[in-house]
Amino acid sequence: MSNASPHPPSASREDRRVLAGALAGTTIEWYDFFVYAQAAGLVFAPHFFGPVNERAPGLATLISLATIGISFLFRPLGAVVAGRFGDRIGRKRMLVLTLLLMGAATTLIGVLPTYGQIGLAAPVVLILLRILQGFSAGGEWGGAALLSVEHAPLGRRGLYGAFPQIGVPIGLILATGVLWAVDAATTEEQFLAWGWRVPFLMSVTLIVVGYLIRRAVEESPVFRELEERTRTSSAPLRDLFRGQSRNVVLTALVFIGNNAAGYLLIAYFIGYGTGVLGLPRSSVLLATVAGAASWLVFTLLAGALSDRIGRVRTFQIGYAAMFAWMVPLFLLMDTRDIRLFTVAVLVMSFGLGLSYGPMSALYAEMFPASVRYSGVAIGYALGAVLGGAFAPTIAEALMQSTGSGLSVGAYIMVLCVVSGAAVSMVKEPKDTELGDTRQTAP
Repeated sequence: MSNASPHPPSASREDRRVLAGALAGTTIEWYDFFVYAQAAGLVFAPHFFGPVNERAPGLATLISLATIGISFLFRPLGAVVAGRFGDRIGRKRMLVLTLLLMGAATTLIGVLPTYGQIGLAAPVVLILLRILQGFSAGGEWGGAALLSVEHAPLGRRGLYGAFPQIGVPIGLILATGVLWAVDAATTEEQFLAWGWRVPFLMSVTLIVVGYLIRRAVEESPVFRELEERTRTSSAPLRDLFRGQSRNVVLTALVFIGNNAAGYLLIAYFIGYGTGVLGLPRSSVLLATVAGAASWLVFTLLAGALSDRIGRVRTFQIGYAAMFAWMVPLFLLMDTRDIRLFTVAVLVMSFGLGLSYGPMSALYAEMFPASVRYSGVAIGYALGAVLGGAFAPTIAEALMQSTGSGLSVGAYIMVLCVVSGAAVSMVKEPKDTELGDTRQTAP
């Protein structure tokens, strides 16, 4: 049941600053991450995998999409490093560092020469920069989520925790919107020659804004409590797996269905709509923006809803809705009508939001404070590896082998069943304080 109080206190000025800092940072981080994912489906095959693209365009597209997933393999490492030092030196310092790393990698991709200019070094450097993005993203989410949830009054953790979550759809809106604007302002030749670089170079401005906002955010009150008691674990990662391995596994499994479905919207549907269905690129990009906006709304509502009916039940509704929509989703898309394509994406966002909004609060309540950053970040990163890392690549491979989008829908349905079962195994704590307590959900 819910852990909401009848009249939770209103947000203080500092609370609002924390939420703004968490939201700004995650928005910018995910903007950077998603610009790459979308460019991989649109332009990277000819630019960085030229010889393969000339002989087998389908294979080049698969390789290009696979580079999205490579970065996910390094997200757990980023989570381990950020978790280790976030539990020791503070959430805020790690958030600033991950923000700068992500921005640097994104900007360098924007100026990276192509295969035709520097040969094999081009894809090698591209992959290295993508790995740096993955490392940064692995340390980003856990810190932002905990800053929000640990500042939340009892009864509003779900709502507060939804703020770093909505950074994902906002980042997607920004990334897709910028791509749409560049596409609209350039010819096809200009877009392929240099236009695709503009969204990457814009990251410089966003990083400065995010850095200034995050500098103003105070450290988590729960972490200050740990410092005052000098009880920070000497080996939080060891302690995490010694006492919390079951919860780490559950957090990973809870996430995989949502993450895989999310990366269809983030990276696959644009290529599917333009390459397979033959829809105009500008129209598909606008449909993606609409889907991301709807995802944002349902994510925020889901966080608040979880404060009333509970995190687990909100997740269950979301995964049930997403499971039921997968077949209608592709049937509508395959009509090749952009209006029905947009409707399909909009309805899908309901399930996405409900299975994403409560995540920060649920995860935070599953771990004791001394290993919370490590547990939340590593569980989330592992779930991303198992879920979204290669979801666009798997979807493309299924589409090429079966010729039907319904096979992609079946793949997501299986993952929704797994995640729905995992979240049902979480015993939701009631009225649990987030201080340095060893009590956790079994």
